[in-house]
Amino acid sequence: MSRRLPILITVALIAICLAQISHAQRRHRFRRDRSPRGRGGVPEWQIDKQFQSDVFTFARVRYGSYGRRGKWRTDYPDSDLNFSFRLQQLTSLKVDPNGKVLRLTDEELFDYPFLYMIEPGNLYFEEAEIVALRRYLLNGGFLMVDDFWGYREWENFYREIKRVFPDREPVEIPLEHPIFHCVYDLKERPQVPSIHAAEWGRDRGITWERGEDSRQVHYKAIFDDNGRMMAFICHNTDLGDGWEREGENEWYFHEFSEKKAYPLGINIVFYAMTH
Repeated sequence: MSRRLPILITVALIAICLAQISHAQRRHRFRRDRSPRGRGGVPEWQIDKQFQSDVFTFARVRYGSYGRRGKWRTDYPDSDLNFSFRLQQLTSLKVDPNGKVLRLTDEELFDYPFLYMIEPGNLYFEEAEIVALRRYLLNGGFLMVDDFWGYREWENFYREIKRVFPDREPVEIPLEHPIFHCVYDLKERPQVPSIHAAEWGRDRGITWERGEDSRQVHYKAIFDDNGRMMAFICHNTDLGDGWEREGENEWYFHEFSEKKAYPLGINIVFYAMTH
């Protein structure tokens, strides 16, 4: 992971930076001008040319799937751009403003220590992707999986990830785990619905998107032989929509983006890059 060590030096300052931001200041910082500037209104910033290879890049996995194609693109590019902007704005981490889309078989995969995979409910790995992902994770990479709901989609993802690691089981991660507290001290394992599901369920107290089998949020992880977390799996929740939809609905932003999706996303990046 050629970009990991320089990032570790910078990311260690995140908690210090955020500890100095009051709750009111955070609320203000989470707002931005939505006027058109290209990039869907997301501000852009310059990277020092001397450190272009030392910044954090939000890298999204492009994968194949059964049935509906292109599910890897869900919430793209707004979620990736917004989350990268918030990392740059709210922390001392230096972040690439554009992000990256990668196939698991791309030669530059190992240049990116953090991968994001979304909607794997119909995921299908080619054999070469299985080999590449196993090698990537066992050699220090980190995979975040997000936005899939219910038993059927879990079974599909589970089958595919077991092809990668037949001898390893995803383990439920309790609220006491540092990943929920390392930057933002979360009081719950949050469930983030899509903006449309949230609006529908607002007066019903419903924060899940599908049937009863999607009611309970799950956060699971896969560990290597040394106890390092290699993958963090967010099931029955949709952090990506919390990032994508900021600016569209003030209630959704304050209730889900600000309180849940961004804090947990930042925690996951911080934990991934320092453990």
